[in-house]
Amino acid sequence: MKATDFDAWAQQQLVDVERALDAWVPADVPAGLGEAMRYGVLDGGKRLRPLLVLAACQAVNGLGAAAMRAAVAVELIHAYSLVHDDMPCMDNDVLRRGKPTVHVKFGQAQAMLAGDAMQALAFEVLTPMANERDAARQPPQQAEVPAALQARLCALLARAAGHAGMAGGQAIDLASIGQALDEAALRDMHRRKTGALLQASVQMGAACGDCGAVAWQALAGYGATIGLAFQVVDDILDVTQASETLGKTAGRDQHHNKPTYVSLLGLAAARDHAEALRQQAHAALARSGLGDAASVLAVLADKVVERES
Repeated sequence: MKATDFDAWAQQQLVDVERALDAWVPADVPAGLGEAMRYGVLDGGKRLRPLLVLAACQAVNGLGAAAMRAAVAVELIHAYSLVHDDMPCMDNDVLRRGKPTVHVKFGQAQAMLAGDAMQALAFEVLTPMANERDAARQPPQQAEVPAALQARLCALLARAAGHAGMAGGQAIDLASIGQALDEAALRDMHRRKTGALLQASVQMGAACGDCGAVAWQALAGYGATIGLAFQVVDDILDVTQASETLGKTAGRDQHHNKPTYVSLLGLAAARDHAEALRQQAHAALARSGLGDAASVLAVLADKVVERES
């Protein structure tokens, strides 16, 4: 796929995702909670997870309306996790996506509630009721999503976000401060904390279409690989980029004495590992049998490894 073709595709998807988020994340919530929710999720971020959902759906010729709901839901889960991770009881960070973190802007209690509300909203978005009529909260691609697909999407997202995935990985991360983890333990932490939600993004998109067993396994492998690659690159950028470039506080892993791929392998070896993961992701797509239909996913794998922020 040509870079210009990918850029045009991505730009349109990002517009659609932002429109859907704006439509579904309410402002009219009591006591300013809606404002805090919208501040935490709108107008910022790479939207990598929604792009993976939509690209995987496209690769299997899936139901676009279901994929857009999945894209919004996974971004809400991601955003809620950032709101909570930035709080003083976790990473105690003051900068996210180039602006003050939610607890700095709105206070700790409101930030906690905003994250809780975004997590619940993600599953509300995935389970539209047949009698929904609130046009103000319907994105333009509204269409019925079969109940069985709703349940499958909810299961994929819940398992990736919960104790076996993101939340469990964060618990390991907090418990590992000041400790030396070996590569297997570090990989397991990152597979849960970061990789599970990225893998689920690919799987949720694939679930929106007719995806055979071979393609499903290949796409799951692709998702797991780029999930780990994303975190390896994150570890690299934490020590090589400035806060202004990252949009978040640089050097915080070292400051908190957290184990990373850079602290374990060294910078050069961490970069080599990220490149090896890129090649593994491309190999997984080649096994999928999807051919050119998976070309956007291939470019996304490159973007994950080549990013500078």
